[in-house]
Amino acid sequence: MNSNTFRMPAAVLLATGAVALLTAPPASATGGTPAGGEGRSGAVVLRTGLDVGLLNKTVHVPLKATLNEVSAPATAEKTALTVTLDGVEGNRPVSVLRADVATSKATADRTKAEAEANLAKARVHVPGLPLLSLIEVEKVTSKAVCEAGKKPVASANVLGTVTALGKKVTLTAGGPTKVEVPGVGMVSMELSGTETTSTTAAAAALRLKVAVNPLNLNVAQVDGEIVLAEAHCQSPKGPAPTTKAPEQPDIKTQTGTGTGGATTGSGTGAGSATDANLAETGGGSLTPFITGGALTLLALGGGALFLTRRGRAQ
Repeated sequence: MNSNTFRMPAAVLLATGAVALLTAPPASATGGTPAGGEGRSGAVVLRTGLDVGLLNKTVHVPLKATLNEVSAPATAEKTALTVTLDGVEGNRPVSVLRADVATSKATADRTKAEAEANLAKARVHVPGLPLLSLIEVEKVTSKAVCEAGKKPVASANVLGTVTALGKKVTLTAGGPTKVEVPGVGMVSMELSGTETTSTTAAAAALRLKVAVNPLNLNVAQVDGEIVLAEAHCQSPKGPAPTTKAPEQPDIKTQTGTGTGGATTGSGTGAGSATDANLAETGGGSLTPFITGGALTLLALGGGALFLTRRGRAQ
């Protein structure tokens, strides 16, 4: 499996004043339009904002990490996240997440912004509980689609069984589901949160509020939040361009066939096929004048012939 390893020395964190809980903000949809005309999108498979209290020191070590966080256009498919904290579990790496499938994808252009996150066969651990999973899930997914000129859409799903602190639980949309184990702690799970506005959408498949006190491996308590499968998007600026071809003028096909003066055609009036065929067969605007001249010459010729014959008879 691939893994991401983050090392965060407690001394450095304390020197910077980072002793409070570092909780990542939840997925949310806010108004506004991105500059440049293109949409925006992003996704993350897992996000942690935890505060780890140590037994042998009166200090708290923040554990803030993400897995497969992407911004459009990008994809990620790593399936493990490992974090090392000084003074925790003998300075050995803490396996925060292991999964069979962990993917995130984000795309965006001038017509649509889209993001999705998928997690399957996943096990989440926190410091101090290396053998007991904080939560195990069969499959969680989230998706956000923001298309220009259309209402954004967000969806999130938790499929299959869910186990928290070793207990199978049934999640409901009515409110948080709490699991408490004496001597270990409590996990509060919120199912499938989505939010949309006129231009944005956000979804988080599963949100965990964590409060455990393992009193093991130098860990006194762990408090904070973990989010699984988060996706968000923002619509491109302006309406979606039409893909419909421009309407063409209604031009009827005109045909003409024949020889001599015979013509056939579908057009009528000036510029019709009849006029076109007259041009092809010798007809045109000079035809009446030519015909009149011919008749005049014929009459004159006839008169001259009559006078000639009359003179001979006399």
